[in-house]
Amino acid sequence: MSSGLGMCMAKKRKSSLRPVKASNGAPQHQASSDCFEGERLDNLLSQLAKSIELAKLSKGELPEKIWIKQQFAVGVNDVTRVLERMHEAETGCQSNKEPKNSKAPLVPLQAVILAADCNPRWLTKHIPSLASSTRVPMILVKDNKSGSLRLGELVKLKTAMAIGIKAKGSRINETVDEILGGATSSEDTLEMARQIHT
Repeated sequence: MSSGLGMCMAKKRKSSLRPVKASNGAPQHQASSDCFEGERLDNLLSQLAKSIELAKLSKGELPEKIWIKQQFAVGVNDVTRVLERMHEAETGCQSNKEPKNSKAPLVPLQAVILAADCNPRWLTKHIPSLASSTRVPMILVKDNKSGSLRLGELVKLKTAMAIGIKAKGSRINETVDEILGGATSSEDTLEMARQIHT
C-alpha cells in the first residue's frame, strides 16, 4: 500500500522538476556561469585546494578530519541537514521531535558545491531547491561522471556528491566569495540544476 503512494509522490516530484519553457514555447537555456566543466572546473578546484591548504596552516593541533568537519558539510545527508536547519532558523519553525538544546550551534553555509553528473540523480535532486529556499548559492560541477571523485579529493575522501562550505570567515570563504562574484542568482542556479537533472 505504501509503495503505491511512494510511486505517486515520485511522479508528482518528477513532473515539478521539468525545465520551464519560455513564453514562445522553447526551453530556456541558462548561461553556464554556475556550472563548471573542463578548464573552468580545473581552475575552480585548484583555487579551492590552495585555499584549503592555506587555511590548514592555522588549524594548530586539531586533527585533519575534525578540522574538515568544522569547515565543510560533506555529503548529501550533511548538506541537506544543514540546509534544513538554516530554513528552520529563517522561518522560526522548530521540529517537535527533538528538544531545542540537543543540536549543535548552526553554522550557515556560504555555498554548496554539487556534482551535477552523479548517478543516481535522485540522490541530489532536492538540494538545489533547498539551497534556493535558503538563498545559498550553488556551484555545479560537471566532469563526465567523475565530478564526485573530484569533489572528494578536496575533502580527503574517495567521493563526495555534495559539499557545503560553512561561513566561518576563513581563507576558504574568501576564495568562494571571489568565485561567486560572477555567479547568477539562486533562482537561475535552481533552473539550471533542474535542466541538468531532467
